[in-house]
Amino acid sequence: MKTGAMAIKVEDLSRRETTISIFLIGVMFFIFGFISWVNSILIPYFKIACELTSFQAYLVAFAFYIAYFVMSVPSSFLLKKVGFKKGMMFGFWAMALGAFIFVPAALTRTYEIFLLGLFTIGIGLAILQTAANPYITILGAKERAAQRISMMGICNKAAGILSPIVFAAVILKPTDTDLFAQLSSMTDLERSTALDELIRRVINPYIALGTFLFVLGILVFKSPLPEIDTEHESQEIATANAGKTSIFQFPHLILGALAIFLHVGTQVIAIDTIIGYANSMGIDLLEAKVFPSYTLFCTICGYLIGITLIPKFISQVNALRVCTVLGTVFSLLIIFTKGQVNFLGHEADISIWFVVLLGLANSLVWAGIWPLALDDLGRFTKLGASIMIMGLCGNAIMPLFYGYFADQFDVRQAYWVLIPCYLYLVFYAVKGHRFRRWS
Repeated sequence: MKTGAMAIKVEDLSRRETTISIFLIGVMFFIFGFISWVNSILIPYFKIACELTSFQAYLVAFAFYIAYFVMSVPSSFLLKKVGFKKGMMFGFWAMALGAFIFVPAALTRTYEIFLLGLFTIGIGLAILQTAANPYITILGAKERAAQRISMMGICNKAAGILSPIVFAAVILKPTDTDLFAQLSSMTDLERSTALDELIRRVINPYIALGTFLFVLGILVFKSPLPEIDTEHESQEIATANAGKTSIFQFPHLILGALAIFLHVGTQVIAIDTIIGYANSMGIDLLEAKVFPSYTLFCTICGYLIGITLIPKFISQVNALRVCTVLGTVFSLLIIFTKGQVNFLGHEADISIWFVVLLGLANSLVWAGIWPLALDDLGRFTKLGASIMIMGLCGNAIMPLFYGYFADQFDVRQAYWVLIPCYLYLVFYAVKGHRFRRWS
């Protein structure tokens, strides 16, 4: 590893160094979450401001997350060349550039430029995720990896609860409900002027965000976060991997990457579609903006359960099995249950609360898959992590399937796309993670 700081092995870290490292990675996961989950409100916001179909609006998620597919493997080579800390700095700088691209996009109300900005932010996040996820996986006892990942998940999802609320508070006004209702009756010139004013509200927040991310990149590079040596293997792992020449010779990793693809797809559908689903029930955007936060709150509850129970009362693989089965059940309930209920001040169809409960079902899936997929990779760990990060493009692909079926049928029936995803996740949790040979 070519880096200004000497790489050290995990077992050489003191308890204090390990604690500081986990804290710093936790801060990074908070930032990941804040920037990622704001998409749940950007989608309906752009749909109105740029006059889009459902399919076009979900290109927000596509542009953002397809960057993971494009950049994940190059990220592993970048990290190998420059080290974790400098690579993270470059990741933050790429995110800052993406935020600044929002300025010309808003000035011209050009959706394609917004998508370019989102793609650039995604590139930066791909670099950061490629570094951070294996970092937290190996930074301690293997049997407690799911517990540590759950702690990172709390940081990520807590930020996700805040981000749509903060974005709405900064961007939206109480009078916007009337504005949205009047758009269809305006002349072309009046509507264009109103939408130009609406979209330009993102300029100042994204200038501030870009500046913050640029400075943060420098601070992370100068932080006490140590370089971690993932290039050397124990004798046992080296012997087991002696004949391995390709990452594709680890079936539990490849099947795990597909599991991540489907898992993140189900997760982003549960969060990024719920505002549109609420709109279909007559709930306006200013009221519906809190529903992604409900889903993320359920996810945090799942993380807390995982931190408490794993591994003392339940193994991380059994927690994964429980969550994947719950996801299948809740998805079926979204499709088949009907009836108006009044809960938390919202008059809505009961099915929307099963979308919220998908947050609980999804909570320990990521934490369960990562340690299983990276198990015994040794010197292939960085590349293996890159393959796993490629799976995050499920966030890009799956919402498009949902958007297509929502346009073709309706927003409720589009949730059928979740069923095969959860069934595969059940398979991986029960059997797929055990495969060590393809034959």
